[in-house]
Amino acid sequence: MENKEQKKKKVSLMERVGHKIPDPVVIFMILFAIVMTATVFMGGLKFETLASDGSTISYEIKNMFSNENLRWIFDNALLTNWLAYGGGVLGTILVVMLGVGLAEESGLLTVLIKKIGLKVSDRFLPVVLVFLGIMSSIATDAGYIVLIPLAGLLYVGLKKNPLIGMAAAFAGVSAGFSANLLPATPIDVIIGNNAKIFAEGQGVPFVTQAGKAITPATMHYIFIIASTVLLSVVGYFVTDRIVKPRLEKESYVVPENIDLTDFTVKDEENKGLKWALLGLVIGAAIAYILYLGPLAPYKDENGKAIKPFMDNIILVITIMFFLPGYLFGKMTGRFKNSADVVKAMSKQMSGMGYVIVLTFFSYNFLALLSYSNLGTYITYLGAKSLELLGLSNYPILLLMGFIIITAIINLFVGGLTSKWMLLGPIFIPMLYQVNSNLTPDMVSAAYRVADSSTNIISPLMSYAGIILLFMKKYKPEYTLGNMIRLMFPYSVSFLVSWTILLIGFFTLGIPLGI
Repeated sequence: MENKEQKKKKVSLMERVGHKIPDPVVIFMILFAIVMTATVFMGGLKFETLASDGSTISYEIKNMFSNENLRWIFDNALLTNWLAYGGGVLGTILVVMLGVGLAEESGLLTVLIKKIGLKVSDRFLPVVLVFLGIMSSIATDAGYIVLIPLAGLLYVGLKKNPLIGMAAAFAGVSAGFSANLLPATPIDVIIGNNAKIFAEGQGVPFVTQAGKAITPATMHYIFIIASTVLLSVVGYFVTDRIVKPRLEKESYVVPENIDLTDFTVKDEENKGLKWALLGLVIGAAIAYILYLGPLAPYKDENGKAIKPFMDNIILVITIMFFLPGYLFGKMTGRFKNSADVVKAMSKQMSGMGYVIVLTFFSYNFLALLSYSNLGTYITYLGAKSLELLGLSNYPILLLMGFIIITAIINLFVGGLTSKWMLLGPIFIPMLYQVNSNLTPDMVSAAYRVADSSTNIISPLMSYAGIILLFMKKYKPEYTLGNMIRLMFPYSVSFLVSWTILLIGFFTLGIPLGI
């Protein structure tokens, strides 16, 4: 009894601490003010760092309250430091959401989840639910709002505790958030494009361990494919060996208003799926023609290999999402005219409002860090400290340390983008300076592992309250603490196994992406 009370207190403490932390937008406002103030006292400080070729680079911290530097802030705040930051990374994020968003708004992704889930035998249901959860990360609402309650219904139909299926689905949707079989998802774009900015901002070569140039949107593609397989298998074993035996002993209720036909696939939806498949085939054909024709690889006048197809993979993927989504919506009656299509895309854009606000403040903060040279100085101090601790010869320990730090921060600060904006510009150059084998793609892969694994045990995760409501339908007395304890084995198992997988890629020199 005392042990349960202690656990409840720990959960409530975690909630209280988390609620005390300001919204990430406010955090970046505060950090902007702190950096401005710090440059007053540190302005004129000179230091030197080593370049990738072994030469030294001299820096001087700028006082941002001087007239010249204040003008720079106002002159660049809107265009250079925000809309054009990193070559227009914000625009890239918005574009990729057009195709994905249309596919989601058409109902295609939701029906695919239902179709697959309803066809699977109960023996393989846990692994399929985890896998579908991972794949649904391209459209988070479909995963949280459709797959998790569907998993509960499927288990009710099998006369088994519905929380077993809901736990497996929740683990896949949230803890496997950064894995997928599809390239150039919105997550890939956010992490990859910003990683390039963070690296190049401090002179870190944007190349792999083998010295090959990195394509931001697909720099983790091989790793996330392997991750999808690994997490599906690990999720299955956690469900089958830990969660299922425990929950089978517990009672549950089936509300009278539960309708087991809620998640059936209608005839018109089956017809729409056939047309969506046609759209996918057409999209793939267009991509193939582009690859062989105008976007074919070539060498420039200096003999450098140019890969236009990979450089434009975002637009290609957008087309391949757009066509199936449009045809599915048209055949099911969701899209009656062109106005409905535009409305669907606009709805997705309206959902990106927070990202637009966040990037205004975060990108201006990052630009200030770079321009003032204070960010470079923080990286320099951090790298020197790690070297003094003798960690430069232990890159695996550095990777593990970064994963643990990020995983802990993730319990209190939600949002993949905001944390990446906070940690990426410091750790990507810092870890590279300590050990040049810790390239930008490796460090950002470590971030993906840590950021996803602890989502399901964070009381501040944006969907935590919704998932709890789903579970309370079958277990009215269920609390947030109960849910966190239920999901804890998944979190730890994913974090440990995923870290081992990343270390394996690093040790064996396996490319993370293409």
